[in-house]
Amino acid sequence: DKFEYRRGYKFSTYATWWIRQAITRSIADQARTIRIPVHMIETINKIVRTQRLILSEFGREATPEELAKKLRMPLDKVRKVLKISKEPVSLEKPVGDEDDSSLGDFIEDTKALAPLEQAIKSNLGEATTKILSTLTPREERVLRMRFGVGMNTDHTLEEVGLQFSVTRERIRQIEAKALRKLKHPSRSKQLKSFLES
Repeated sequence: DKFEYRRGYKFSTYATWWIRQAITRSIADQARTIRIPVHMIETINKIVRTQRLILSEFGREATPEELAKKLRMPLDKVRKVLKISKEPVSLEKPVGDEDDSSLGDFIEDTKALAPLEQAIKSNLGEATTKILSTLTPREERVLRMRFGVGMNTDHTLEEVGLQFSVTRERIRQIEAKALRKLKHPSRSKQLKSFLES
């Protein structure tokens, strides 16, 4: 559409520029795991060229301040572009001399409990079950439902009352009586050690 043969130029002269642009754009769009806009790729390339220039001139890596001064670019923009230009690293990447461990092996799982915490939680669960079993079956079930012990969620007085076909006031009374029983030293001493740790 845009080529005008009447001007006297060869088509190859005209096409070279457009082919080069199409290749550059395709590389920019598909070369990275995370796509970076073309204008940002151009800025990254300018910074990389300047880094190479400073490295060959002075024999050391360029600081962000030097790059900003040489490129007449704000320092915060240089830092932002340098941050964007970093390639993501795979968690499966081997670490160390032997390939038996990966980078992902060294990342802490913040949701996982430490072995000591897991043991305490397990023992607390067992102790709670043991103490609750000393109550009447009805009291045990009311407390389990009210406090969500061994369940996904706790329940309101109203919800528990519907399960037992009684009023919520009656459930409150059963709960209060069961909690008084649990406060007795013969039962509460079994759980005190968990409060201290």
